[in-house]
Amino acid sequence: AFADALQAAQREGAAAFGDGRVLLERYVAHPRHIEVQILADQHGNTLHLFERECSLQRRQQKVWEEAPSVFVTDDLRERITAAAVAAGKAVGYTNAGTVEFLVGPDREFHFMEMNTRLQV
Repeated sequence: AFADALQAAQREGAAAFGDGRVLLERYVAHPRHIEVQILADQHGNTLHLFERECSLQRRQQKVWEEAPSVFVTDDLRERITAAAVAAGKAVGYTNAGTVEFLVGPDREFHFMEMNTRLQV
C-alpha cells in the first residue's frame, strides 16, 4: 500500500512539476510542540528566551502555553535552544522570531518552522 502510494505521488509530481522526487518526513507519535523565541541583531548576536510548551491545542490553535516546559529536561533545553539560535544564525536572521519544534516521547526534537515574529 505504501509503495503504491509513493509511486503515485512520484508520478503526480513528475507530471505536474517535471520532478518526481518526494520528501518523506518522520512520523512523530504523541509529539510535544515546543517553541523557542530568539532575538538577533545586525551585529551577529543571537540569543534565545528559553522554551515554552504549546502542546495543548484545539483546531490548530494554542489553548495553553507553559514556560518553562515541565517536559523539557536540562539536557534537552540546552540542545533545543542551541538549535534555535543556530537556525537564526544560519539564515542571517535579524529581529525577534519563534523557532518551532516537534519533540517525541524520546525527547528527540525535529525542526518544524520559524516564524519571523514573536508569537503570543
